[in-house]
Amino acid sequence: MQSITENGDPSPGKQNEEKTYKKTASSAIKGTIQLGIGYTVGNLTSKPDRDVLMQDFYVVESVFLPSEGSNLTPAHHYPDFRFKTYAPLAFRYFRELFGIKPDDYLYSICSEPLIELSNPGASGSLFFVTSDDEFIIKTVQHKEAEFLQKLLPGYYMNLNQNPRTLLPKFYGLYCVQSGGINIRIIVMNNVLPRALKMHFTYDLKGSTYKRRASRKEREKSNPTFKDLDFLQDMHEGLHFDSETYSALMKTLQRDCRVLESFKIMDYSLLLGIHILDSAVKEREGEASQNTSDTKRPGGQRVLYSTAMESIQGPGKTGDCVITESTNTMGGIPAKSHKGEKLLLFMGIIDILQSYRLIKKLEHSWKALVYDGDTVSVHRPSFYADRFLKFMSSRVFKKNQALRSSPSKKRCNSIAALKATSQEFVSVGHQDWKDEKHDLLTEGQSYCSLDEEVLASRHRPDLVPSTPSLFEAASLTTTISSSSLYVDDSYQHDGTRFYSNSKGLPSSSTFTLEDSAICLTSEQSTVETENDNASVLDVYL
Repeated sequence: MQSITENGDPSPGKQNEEKTYKKTASSAIKGTIQLGIGYTVGNLTSKPDRDVLMQDFYVVESVFLPSEGSNLTPAHHYPDFRFKTYAPLAFRYFRELFGIKPDDYLYSICSEPLIELSNPGASGSLFFVTSDDEFIIKTVQHKEAEFLQKLLPGYYMNLNQNPRTLLPKFYGLYCVQSGGINIRIIVMNNVLPRALKMHFTYDLKGSTYKRRASRKEREKSNPTFKDLDFLQDMHEGLHFDSETYSALMKTLQRDCRVLESFKIMDYSLLLGIHILDSAVKEREGEASQNTSDTKRPGGQRVLYSTAMESIQGPGKTGDCVITESTNTMGGIPAKSHKGEKLLLFMGIIDILQSYRLIKKLEHSWKALVYDGDTVSVHRPSFYADRFLKFMSSRVFKKNQALRSSPSKKRCNSIAALKATSQEFVSVGHQDWKDEKHDLLTEGQSYCSLDEEVLASRHRPDLVPSTPSLFEAASLTTTISSSSLYVDDSYQHDGTRFYSNSKGLPSSSTFTLEDSAICLTSEQSTVETENDNASVLDVYL
């Protein structure tokens, strides 16, 4: 097993050598964390509840725990150490907001030994998880702890406005001082439950420069892959139903805007994929029985901490994808491009990286050598936009239903109708050309019909004869198809009439509706002694 140097860089070590962090064995770190949190949280219960004030975010409480014990602290077999608690009242409010009672918090952290996890990142931090799978404890650097302190007022405001978020839920910030060494730790929610096997785990940033898992990482039993690995393995993305997709993207957009306002960049989306496959579950059945003691008793107790609760709230578990007998552990149901049923667990991690001077210099140097838009370090606004674009277009997609929906059927019927009409028009176009001469001849009936209508104006005792249905249909087809206008002048009862498009003193209109023909005659108030005109309009 490898050891970790004081700076957090991994160094080769013996296979059975215990991990160290800043020259301190991990077992000693775990023990001092449990002793310190047990004392401070128990002491905090004696303080009355009140509203959080601005100065509460900057309070630091310190207690000395000697190995021989004291009147207030228990004896222990670790070296003497001092335990600091940052903003105890503010973090107590955060825990209450997520429904964490002091007794449950103490029981989860202090009742059983912490379990150490491997760290796939380059930070060299140590990760511990509680035995009930509720909390993650991570060692952080001095700059990260200092940045979190400055972030607390804005973090407090954001949680009040929206407790359902994929951002990390911070439950405590502490520091262990021993032998001149400061080991700072934070307590967070656990994103990936150990009770379900994660068949794939990805750390996604939306960048492509050096975003592929190393050979050493791939050799692990549960490797954490990166962006280029995801594009290769899941090239068509992960598919959700419309409601889940919308809720997920709205949550990501809201969280990224919050991070952008804090000038935070270089964060990641930790994504765990569990495949709901019967064959895989049968192979894992024996293993799950052996590890049943690590499962959460009755699910996770912390509010809004599961992936599904973070984007939608309790009660919506995607019953269309999973069965009632499946323990989803709060995962988000989805499907792969192969149609496999999946459970997704996710959360935004590593948000304690601000765009400080060192990060600006890192981006400038990498931009000179490589494409500046592909490196992970970038200004917060660009980073957020690139992150969201990658998630919405390459990682998460709306599920395409296999069966045609009613709306799709209507679209298909319209398309078929259009194709049929185009075919009909192309076939009838030739027939129209062949009959053009005959149609023009039939159009001459326009004159006789107009004469009859106009004659009725001078002879009110005469009613214009109504043409038969066949004749009217033929007439309307003739005029609407060839757009005929009669410009010939003709005589009737000694009066000269003209049919042209200029100055329409009178008009006769045919209306063809549902195989019924209606003849109307409109008289103009403008009349001349020797010059009158009429026009015939036919409407289908």
